[in-house]
Amino acid sequence: MASERERMLNGDRYDPTDPELVAERERARRLVRRYNRTTADESDRRDRLLAELFGTVGDDPYVEPPFRCDYGDNVHVGENFYANFDCVVLDCCRVEFGRDCKLGPGVHVYTATHPLDPAERATGTEWGEPVTVGDNVWIGGRAVLNPGVTVGDDAVVASGAVVTEDVPDGVVGGNPATVIRGSTRD
Repeated sequence: MASERERMLNGDRYDPTDPELVAERERARRLVRRYNRTTADESDRRDRLLAELFGTVGDDPYVEPPFRCDYGDNVHVGENFYANFDCVVLDCCRVEFGRDCKLGPGVHVYTATHPLDPAERATGTEWGEPVTVGDNVWIGGRAVLNPGVTVGDDAVVASGAVVTEDVPDGVVGGNPATVIRGSTRD
């Protein structure tokens, strides 16, 4: 029988209160707390902590504190990865960032999802779907990448966008504000 961690990583329903998963989240939180207390002149320490926290790390990663994640070891970043302040990655499944990816402030990446049926949701089980971000991608501030999406190479996701479907290579995707009525002075 598969462990809850194996079920989680496979995208099957799992119990997040499983003691092994709770311990792994606590490990990540300890590392994140240590990382978030570093200063800009502690680049070697930051690199060591990211290498311990993340599953894989390319050359020259830079993550502005504060940063948050669930497990960390399901996060894989390519070379020249940059995440601005207040980014959150809920990584119950694999989250992969290619080379030269940049995240604006407050970007959130979610792999975790929950049942829509209230009775099922009350059981506390959840599952996840991986998120993949290609090479040379810019994700604007406060954008949200939802479970299961892929953002293609050379794409831009506009600030504040909520990505619910795949973003093809080389496009600019977003959800810009539009005028919904005339001036407030009228």
